[in-house]
Amino acid sequence: MEGLNQTERDKRARVGMPPSLSIYDKGLSTMIGPIYRDAYGRNISQEKKFQLFRLRRWQRMSTVKGSEDRNLSLAMGELLMLTDRLHASRAVKEQAAFIYRRALKEGVIRGRSIAAVMAASIYIAYRVTRTPMTLSEIASNSSIDKKEIARCYRLLLKELNIKVPIQKAQFSVSKVASKVELGEETQRKAVEILGEADRLKITVGKDHMGLAASALYIACVMNGEKRTQKDIAEAAGVTEVTIRNRYKEMRKALNPDM
Repeated sequence: MEGLNQTERDKRARVGMPPSLSIYDKGLSTMIGPIYRDAYGRNISQEKKFQLFRLRRWQRMSTVKGSEDRNLSLAMGELLMLTDRLHASRAVKEQAAFIYRRALKEGVIRGRSIAAVMAASIYIAYRVTRTPMTLSEIASNSSIDKKEIARCYRLLLKELNIKVPIQKAQFSVSKVASKVELGEETQRKAVEILGEADRLKITVGKDHMGLAASALYIACVMNGEKRTQKDIAEAAGVTEVTIRNRYKEMRKALNPDM
């Protein structure tokens, strides 16, 4: 805190975490934290620890009052657990929390699994923030079946009238390339191939990860970087058949000599 006077430093020291939608009470309440030493740094007795434990438990119970609070408390715990596994950015977390809160307020969640709706909210957040992430990756890190997450995803889009941007394969190139350790030149070539494929409208209606994987495979062949279709397919979470099909289509449309 260089450049601040003592008063300003004291104010900064008293400021806690910034408000966040990903905390069920938005981080506005004061919580009793775990305390194991007294003000002089001495260990406190087992009896005092037990008293503090009971105070913390009563405080948690008093802050979670109605059914909506209980729902949010469970949902935000699910959010933090799943986004931690996915190494999600703060922007994705906040967007997912916002979507879930909207769904809860408008009664969309009633009768549905909290975990499934939260997983779907996270997937929408990735789409809205244009961050590469597949539904399969979310499902593999969640306890919920992929089909159930997909159902909740479609429901949220419809009921909340959310418009998600079309996923462009170019945004997924670097993610796939990093997993198989491909160079910058090959990645740029793959992006160029996808740009030309877009121009010729041969990408319409096709999965963005399959397109990205296929373009990378073509770029590898052109640049002499030896990676198998199996390596790239596993990195992209698609099948080798998908890569072969997209490869044939692109090769035919773009350059017969590829």
